[in-house]
Amino acid sequence: MKDLEYRLAQERRVASELPGQQSKALDERRQAAVARALAPGLPGFVVDADGGVLVDADGNSFIDFASGIAVTTVGASNPHVAEAIAESARHFTHTSFMVSPYESYVAVAERLNELTPGDFDKKSVLLNSGAEAVENAVKIARAYTKKNAVVVFDNGYHGRTNLTLAMTAKNKPYKTGFGPFAGDVYRAPMSYPLRDGLSGKEAADRAIKMIEQEVGAENLACVVIEPIQGEGGFIVPAEGFLPAIVDWCRANDVVFVADEIQAGLTRAGKWFASEHFGIEPDLVCIAKGVAGGMPLSLVTGRAEIMDAPVPGGLGGTYGGNPVACAAALASLDQMRDLDLNARALEIEQIVREEFAELLELDVVAELRGHGAMMALELVDASGAPNAELTAKAAAACKQNGVLILTCGLDGNVIRLLPPLTIPEALLREGLQELVAQIKAHA
Repeated sequence: MKDLEYRLAQERRVASELPGQQSKALDERRQAAVARALAPGLPGFVVDADGGVLVDADGNSFIDFASGIAVTTVGASNPHVAEAIAESARHFTHTSFMVSPYESYVAVAERLNELTPGDFDKKSVLLNSGAEAVENAVKIARAYTKKNAVVVFDNGYHGRTNLTLAMTAKNKPYKTGFGPFAGDVYRAPMSYPLRDGLSGKEAADRAIKMIEQEVGAENLACVVIEPIQGEGGFIVPAEGFLPAIVDWCRANDVVFVADEIQAGLTRAGKWFASEHFGIEPDLVCIAKGVAGGMPLSLVTGRAEIMDAPVPGGLGGTYGGNPVACAAALASLDQMRDLDLNARALEIEQIVREEFAELLELDVVAELRGHGAMMALELVDASGAPNAELTAKAAAACKQNGVLILTCGLDGNVIRLLPPLTIPEALLREGLQELVAQIKAHA
């Protein structure tokens, strides 16, 4: 894998006890000033980041396998993105596109209309967060179909607003204590090959039967699904599952919405994960990596569906902020110019190489994913989810300078989301540390 140019040394360095004194002092301030519900996982306060490293206030350098939860795809301080942000801010930081428009909003819409799957006319609306994109996709689908119900899937994650919490599967920590949630949201069984043993067709037949019996196509505005589930465990559905759901939606006047917030924009080795499954969504929800760390999201889809809401029916004060739009255009350029789709596939190959010996262990049920969105599901001797091993291995990695995230409803999945700009040597070093910690705690 070709190394790129980096501003910071691409090395793991634990120079002090974790957390160090500076980070301890900052954490005391956090505990006094910040709501306790926000509980950071890294034992250090970040002061700099570049390529595949995060540097904390005490000079420790961590290998970053999180990317700000799949956000810093092009790196956390990509110079092209940083310059685009600075240049845009020198002119104006905000006007609100709904009040006084600007070209960069239109340019971002044009780029995503071109990049999302499907050879048909598309339009976009720009927003702030992934949850806001999902919520607006539902609004658009309801306006278009004149129907109300929404179907989501087991293990799905779609956000933290009231509607998207209703759509999200996992209770703690996301939903507990926050209800009641929005109604007319129904959950169908997901294809989870490791656990259900079903073919794609069998899993789709099961889901469609539930939808027809418990919801009814005549009531259903949209089906919303992550082509590769994120927080739910990086679950890749069986071949044929998604095309069958799409075909059913087409036949029943139901809008098919792909939540590509985590899996899209080169993360899975294609511009959108939907392309791995040969599907063309009606609407696509986009966020996270699109603007190189700036807050921006989109709903992009079929023009006739996107145009269903009345003029003024979509928007928001900050949606499509001009500085975020400039960052997005630069990020998309970097994804193209650095060929990050190919780089993501190289990362996948390296992950599979470094984890080959792990797959011989009884504690590893499966390695799955596409591109730079890979996961290990860990189990105990009986084959049950092993959340304890997962937590211990992740914690030990952090103490040794490798930032690891976990996921899954059972808390037993280690997920890898490195920046696609990470150098190969650093990537391999971090993966080898994770292998060592799983072995040590198994």
